[in-house]
Amino acid sequence: MASTVQYPAHQPLTVGFDLDMTLIDSRPGIAAAYRVLVAKTGVPIDIDLVVSRLGPPLEAELANWFPAAEVPAAADLYRAAYPDHAIAPSTALAGARESVAAVRALGGRAIVVTAKNEPHAKLHLSYLGIEPDTVIGSLWAEAKGEALRDQGARVYVGDHTGDVRGARVARALSVAVTTGPCDAAELRTAGADVVLEDLTGFPAWLAAFAEEQAA
Repeated sequence: MASTVQYPAHQPLTVGFDLDMTLIDSRPGIAAAYRVLVAKTGVPIDIDLVVSRLGPPLEAELANWFPAAEVPAAADLYRAAYPDHAIAPSTALAGARESVAAVRALGGRAIVVTAKNEPHAKLHLSYLGIEPDTVIGSLWAEAKGEALRDQGARVYVGDHTGDVRGARVARALSVAVTTGPCDAAELRTAGADVVLEDLTGFPAWLAAFAEEQAA
């Protein structure tokens, strides 16, 4: 399904990617940071449950475990632990590097728009050798769409229904992968234009999309 938005011929193809569970499997790292948080606060948290539903902002998840007044302090503790505990255990998902490279091979720009705070997102990408042109953090769902629109993104790739909503705000094509908490049916119901099992199929899809746009 082609985008209905017409772009100037000189405008480079800009493709946005979500980070957690789209480009990287951050579950082991996030679990490690939550274990530090549990140790420091004594608050019992079902960490397996937490990492099964990644996507929304940290504070939204912490609100399930802490009184509202304590959420900001808990978030600060978690983020302080994150660089030392969450970066090394996290891995690139299959096809992640190749997908970013595919955008570049077409003369395009690859950007990351994520709910994760920007410094930690950049640490992950640097550690894993994934080099987008731009990283924009601390945005979720519809707010992602505003950044994508500002960047001129024609495509946004994500794993969550919130990512689909962001693509809609940006009037970008929504490409969804089932590597996160949402299955194919959920993603299609939310309005995803394309659903892929994972990013290994993205470079071929992108080549076909670019050829169609050029026709």
